[in-house]
Amino acid sequence: MQLTGSQIFCEVLVEQGVDTLFGYPGGAVLNLYDELYRYQDRIKHVITAHEQGAAHAADGYARATGRTGVVLATSGPGATNLVTGIATAYMDSVPMVAITGNVPTSLMGQDSFQEVYIAGITMPITKHNFVVYDVKDLADTLREAFRIAQTGRKGPVLVDIPKDVTAALCEFTPAAAPERDMYESPIDMDAIAKAAEIINNAERPAVYFGGGVTASGAGEELAALMKKACMPAAYSLMGAGVIHCDDALNLGMVGMHGCRTSNFALDNCDVMVAVGTRFSDRVALKPDAFGRRAKLIQIDLDASEINKNVHVDVALEGDVKDVICALLPKINNICRDEWLTQIAEWKAEDYQPKDNDAVLKPHQVIRKACELAGEDSIYVTDVGQHQMWAVQYCRHVKPRKFLTSGGLGTMGYGYGAAIGAKVAKPECPVIHFTGDGSFHMNLNEACTAVSFGLPVITVLFDNSVLGMVRQWQTSFYGRRYSCTNLDRKTDYVKLIEAFGGKGYSVSNLAEFEEAMKEALKADGPVWIHCPISRDEKVLPMIPGGCTCDSIIME
Repeated sequence: MQLTGSQIFCEVLVEQGVDTLFGYPGGAVLNLYDELYRYQDRIKHVITAHEQGAAHAADGYARATGRTGVVLATSGPGATNLVTGIATAYMDSVPMVAITGNVPTSLMGQDSFQEVYIAGITMPITKHNFVVYDVKDLADTLREAFRIAQTGRKGPVLVDIPKDVTAALCEFTPAAAPERDMYESPIDMDAIAKAAEIINNAERPAVYFGGGVTASGAGEELAALMKKACMPAAYSLMGAGVIHCDDALNLGMVGMHGCRTSNFALDNCDVMVAVGTRFSDRVALKPDAFGRRAKLIQIDLDASEINKNVHVDVALEGDVKDVICALLPKINNICRDEWLTQIAEWKAEDYQPKDNDAVLKPHQVIRKACELAGEDSIYVTDVGQHQMWAVQYCRHVKPRKFLTSGGLGTMGYGYGAAIGAKVAKPECPVIHFTGDGSFHMNLNEACTAVSFGLPVITVLFDNSVLGMVRQWQTSFYGRRYSCTNLDRKTDYVKLIEAFGGKGYSVSNLAEFEEAMKEALKADGPVWIHCPISRDEKVLPMIPGGCTCDSIIME
């Protein structure tokens, strides 16, 4: 049957199981939007305040579900406004398809109105990108984009479609079903045997895992490996929620702001099994000393991550779940009481913040929010001190319930991602933790939450400074607070009410509890303004380039 490029676009989205699209219309994509009008019973379109918010929303949708998030923007500034969101997804291996319009092919390369070469701009931050010059290639290109986004190490793919392609006619043949992940990762059984032997002979083994476990859906398999080998585990920021926070073998987060126990355990283990993680500089702060007493075994789907930051003794390339399933039968059931006793002694020395119900202490606010919201809640953060407090003090019990920008560290990520998560999981409470610095970047997305009736709860830690940068200036720059004391005069309660939502300003824990209870009953967005001291710090802290020997506890 003969269809226009716009009809083909919509048909392929439906074919790929896309039921939600985030975006913002403009001249180059008017044909696509005209067709989306006819498909509104099958594809829900969420228009955001800004294309960056749409990209973060598609990202949050993908992280909350494991499905591919989809974002649509027009040419020129519309396309470039997606760049930060695409880069965020790329750094954290989030499956996304970003679709941009462009000027007609006859005008390309002539500096036409709202023309940019978005494929060139995004080349370093996508798994792949396409420019569709012929409508005959459109259907297969879109299908390939979805396949690439979900195949192997997941990530964003961009498809740029000139306006004349969206209007051109072409014969369209529907596909029977969307192509699923056919990625095959043959397991090196000799390497499996070698790794099993090293683990079985270890006295002090430990696991260090990250977001690759979530992407693979291998949480249960990892827990089984930990239990069978009696291996405690520490996680990166991206691994929060994979192992239940009450699991006796869960050491907590590791790295710059990880707990003392997890850092000490990885520093003193004799075997470290790194699973679906990339030894980032926020964990392996001094790469040549990381795991210095251990034999290192790395399990990763992406061959480029093997031996990239830290040299390992055994490399197990492949899907995390497949590799662990191959490894499990070769692991002995072992009790390592002496090792667990040592870990218990370290845990007794872990940093414990001091409570004070008369003021707002970040750890108490976060714990109270988790207590009231329940285990099915999704927690989303921006980037800064509040992000670290959230990962430290949230009760992580399930994967895909803690969404944050890890690799890129994108301030302003949270509100858009929270909207995407709420659209994806309307039955789950969505709690957005943010700071006044991050929040000012994209708080305009409040209009999106109001317009679509999305009860996202924002808990805003307001210290009137750029907290994390100021903390570094305090510790390492002689208290020279260059451009970090913001002292903005924003009235957050009036502002959210002006948008059409509900706001509360609280000054102690009891007031926060009452506001949180009311927020959980609301049918639209709520902001809870929590003024905190600018001297609150994220602890523990290991300075960059150092080891756990230099951990700061006060």
